[in-house]
Amino acid sequence: MTITTAKLRIELYPTDALKTKADLIELNADSMGEVRSVANRMIELMQGAEGIGLAAPQIGLTWRLFVAHVPPDPDPDPETDAPEFPDSCDSPQVFINPVIINFAGDLEPYDEGCLSLPGITGEVNRPAIVTMKATTLEGKEVTLTASGLLARCWQHEIDHLDGILILDKMTQMSRLKNRSKVKSMIKASKR
Repeated sequence: MTITTAKLRIELYPTDALKTKADLIELNADSMGEVRSVANRMIELMQGAEGIGLAAPQIGLTWRLFVAHVPPDPDPDPETDAPEFPDSCDSPQVFINPVIINFAGDLEPYDEGCLSLPGITGEVNRPAIVTMKATTLEGKEVTLTASGLLARCWQHEIDHLDGILILDKMTQMSRLKNRSKVKSMIKASKR
């Protein structure tokens, strides 16, 4: 199947692709060109929407692929120790067939948003540190550990690959706070 990348756009809730578990990408010489092209389009869409991550199901593809870019804090607090593991990245990252292999640290609450749920944010508790295995666009298998917002971003995007949304992980108070906005999105999708 050939994908016209220029036609790809960010899908909004409640589209079916957002609730579907994504399939592993079969990596070979034939598929890498298309994967690279889709990943580049995903980076454009993520940056255009001022997001820090985007998973393939969010553009309607049930592929295990996500992109992320959590820029470093331009004004880091000199009083704060540097994190043990990276909490940001200097340029966009692309991960193929990612899987989290370890969680560490306490669960930390944070108000998350999602490009497929514009205007909706809610508190989600996630582990502070994660280790992930994935394949890069160069076909190299990597094992990486991240903390802070970068770790949270990876977890959020991998949830998308498993058909899980922040709506499924929000605290009860956040779900209640967003109930009318979610109903409005469902109603709008039926027009």
